[in-house]
Amino acid sequence: VLRRLDRALARHLRERARDEHPAVCAGREPEHPAAEEFVTVLLLEIRPDGQVYALNCGHPGPYRIAHRVEPVPVGDPLPPLGAFPLPAELPAYPCTRLMTGEALFLHTDGAEDARDPAGRFFALERVLTEAARDAPLSPAALIHRVHGALLRHTRGRLADDVALLVVRDDRVRVPAQPAEPGLRRTRPAPSPHC
Repeated sequence: VLRRLDRALARHLRERARDEHPAVCAGREPEHPAAEEFVTVLLLEIRPDGQVYALNCGHPGPYRIAHRVEPVPVGDPLPPLGAFPLPAELPAYPCTRLMTGEALFLHTDGAEDARDPAGRFFALERVLTEAARDAPLSPAALIHRVHGALLRHTRGRLADDVALLVVRDDRVRVPAQPAEPGLRRTRPAPSPHC
């Protein structure tokens, strides 16, 4: 997925550079695509056992909300997409385990980097900790609470884009049931019309 995203971004930047480059009028291909543009990415894989693996390209890590709020380490970051080529090996970093009822709070850097008029950063972890005291909160309620606190902190003037996402494990785990004694598993007889 990460390599596909990287190729798609490279294609987008080449097309945009071609459309915006002065050489378009001369019918020549531009030498360099928009070199100043890059994208931070965090890919998470949550496996059936709840283990979470990450590939991080310069993006802030999530917070795990269980009995408490804790930042999730996402490994040494790869460069943001568009800045440098991806390395040949892309090992996913095992970063946490998400159990039933627990949540991951994901965000863009615009949330943690938001400042109030005095230049103080938004205290995202503190706001999450306060919100988690009222648990259980629905993912929508948690986002609403953080977004409201963010707007109050910045007086409604966000200097950067902000995206907030909550992923919660709401699956009910049912233990495997032993087969009843005396029952045998059989295959159904094939249909005569096959």
